[in-house]
Amino acid sequence: MVDPVGVPENSKRRALVRLALVVAVLTVLFYFTAIERVIDIDAVRRLIESTGPLAPLTYVVVSAVLGALLVPGPLLAAGSGFLFGPVLGTFVTLGATVGNALISAYAGRRAGRDSARALLGSQRSDRIDGMIQRGGLWAVVLQRFVPGISDALASFAFGAFGVPMWQMAAGALIGSAPRAFVYTALGASIGEFSAPLAVTAIVVWCVTAVLGAFAVRRGVRSWRASRSGD
Repeated sequence: MVDPVGVPENSKRRALVRLALVVAVLTVLFYFTAIERVIDIDAVRRLIESTGPLAPLTYVVVSAVLGALLVPGPLLAAGSGFLFGPVLGTFVTLGATVGNALISAYAGRRAGRDSARALLGSQRSDRIDGMIQRGGLWAVVLQRFVPGISDALASFAFGAFGVPMWQMAAGALIGSAPRAFVYTALGASIGEFSAPLAVTAIVVWCVTAVLGAFAVRRGVRSWRASRSGD
């Protein structure tokens, strides 16, 4: 039996099972890392400090992996600011953010790409591929401007829908720059939240959140307009 978009029912069931397993694994990871906090961030910081001059590079690698495991990005960025200060820490955070995006997108491509195409069918998949070629980079940038969305989960979804790796890297670098500064600066100013650095970080966060909400609203309106014109 084949549905209207040309996807056999058996293939669809297998794709649903694979996606359900992937979602279950991600849910368990999220629970243990973001809610139960089974990974001791303080212990990670002490481990990084023990590497001496290689500490910034070590933190980039470790933070990228932990981020892909759904450890909350603000905690990792704050740790970077606490260890390296607002300037070097921001660059370290950006490096880790790009690494996290690439790891998560690659995992999404490997685990969910075939399932997504099987569920959507060839026609819908080709249409999405065309949309990604035209605006995949800016979709990644826009997602990074919107607060409250897990970057790792979003990167996983982008990978499953076939966003190229160079777009993931460039989009994460561009879109994450404001928040990287914000959380890193707050981590660097722990205990001095009245300091100008912390105030600047909060202002940047507010401006970024407003711009992100405005961009999402325009994007949704444009998408609805294009759908009504089909």
